[in-house]
Amino acid sequence: MTSGADRDGKAYRPRRARAAQLHEAGGSALAALRPPSPSDLAAPEGGEVETPHYHGHRERLRSRLREAGPGALADYELLELILFRAIPRRDVKPLAKSLIARFGSFGEVIAADSGRLAEIEGMSAGAISEFKIVEAAAQRFAKGAVKKRLPLGSWSEVIDYCRTSMAFEGRESFRVLFLDKKNGLIADEVQGSGTVDHTPVYPREVMRRALELSATAIVLVHNHPSGDPTPSTQDVKMTQDIIAIAKSLGVAVHDHIIVGRDGHASLKGMRLI
Repeated sequence: MTSGADRDGKAYRPRRARAAQLHEAGGSALAALRPPSPSDLAAPEGGEVETPHYHGHRERLRSRLREAGPGALADYELLELILFRAIPRRDVKPLAKSLIARFGSFGEVIAADSGRLAEIEGMSAGAISEFKIVEAAAQRFAKGAVKKRLPLGSWSEVIDYCRTSMAFEGRESFRVLFLDKKNGLIADEVQGSGTVDHTPVYPREVMRRALELSATAIVLVHNHPSGDPTPSTQDVKMTQDIIAIAKSLGVAVHDHIIVGRDGHASLKGMRLI
């Protein structure tokens, strides 16, 4: 038995030396995987750690929101506050401004189709999800206000709810608010969706549903994706057709509201019905 070579003359290392080598290698690997300590992140001697410029901007925006309220912030700044949550390590002001330039306003960005949002460079799946959470929260809040305060003494809540739910949709849709004899909301249902400028509406189907729900009154609502809520000749005729059928069944049609990005129109307010 020899101490420095095997029978073929090849050198080998004693087991203890080999074990020590493996232990040393393992320690180096673990050190590489260990998160850096504060001292590891410290600036080199004579230097300073540079804080990204947008950190102070984010805190200033949050402070302004707390102290002055949302009215003190521009649309793109409100978008920044939402984007902070999904994109924590990047300046999101350019992205927020790009979104406003593409879609037009805070509400239009939040309500934009997920596919169109994904077309904007820098928009992650997480950021789109944050926008959709805000959109759902706004709709839920508006709907809750309508449910609680609709005996229609608070018509502004009805308008706000309709605009929140429909004003920024890319396709025309038609919905009906079914009311009881005290003008309390029984149901809010979308009756149909169509193209960018047309939705098929079937007056007899609307009234059939009203009778199923024992509704004594209804409010008709639809949107104009063009943004202009001015009623068309077809809008007026369709409303008159529904009123004629509803009257024979003892159901009142309180109004037909058209919503768009530029506002809303009430056919009753315009004395078209």
